[in-house]
Amino acid sequence: MAKSISSVQNPLIKQLVLLKEKSRQRKKSGQFLIEGKRELSLAIKGGYSIESLLFFPDLFSESEAKAMSSYDVEIIEISKEVFQKLAHRDTTEGVIAVVNTKKHTLDHLKLTSKNPLILVAEAPEKPGNIGALLRTADAANVDAVIIANPKSDLYNPNIIRSSVGCVFTTEIAMASSEEAIAFLKRYNFNIYSAILQESKPYHTQDYTLPTAVVVGTEATGLTQEWRDAATQNISIPMQGVIDSMNVSVAAGILIFEAKRQRDFK
Repeated sequence: MAKSISSVQNPLIKQLVLLKEKSRQRKKSGQFLIEGKRELSLAIKGGYSIESLLFFPDLFSESEAKAMSSYDVEIIEISKEVFQKLAHRDTTEGVIAVVNTKKHTLDHLKLTSKNPLILVAEAPEKPGNIGALLRTADAANVDAVIIANPKSDLYNPNIIRSSVGCVFTTEIAMASSEEAIAFLKRYNFNIYSAILQESKPYHTQDYTLPTAVVVGTEATGLTQEWRDAATQNISIPMQGVIDSMNVSVAAGILIFEAKRQRDFK
């Protein structure tokens, strides 16, 4: 029989609310919350370690909870009030997991391809944009994503939600721009920085060798470091009135051009 918690004043629940709401608490504890069956399934597939699993029986059964967890995972039944306190989304499937974070240093990045393709995003601030970038990376099956000069906690609930769980199945490293550039140069990557100045149209370049495609924020673009480090600055010819587009859209155009070239090499 699963343990049961019905009060939002329970000390464990108060602790989990902090995990949900505070980046500092997630970093301090090395844990974060996942809600939803798909996201939890992807985290398990991505090799994440689950500490405990909470379920609301009206939406998710105890047998389902046991089926999604290993023998050493604590399973807790929670009331509707507790579930609503912990849930980040209005529509979810009644399951919330407490999960251990992973390390995302460049030293922990696993590149198995001999000819890797990497997406680099410098200082993305909006969780929705980070999630969209991770979905783009997943769709193109890139070898890794490097977030340079990160501004957000990777386990922010809005990143998990907007990435629809791709945050768990994508190789991700977080580093300073200086560290990322040194890493890419050490492994002989061609660096293509999406910058208007001194650029060439993106489709004129060769992405069939080890390649890093680098995008910056819509507001300020890439820093001078990436301009100086670039094998070539690249740009997407704009035919409308404005001169910029959403960073995840731009990344998708660039990454899929690289994929196209590699598929027809």
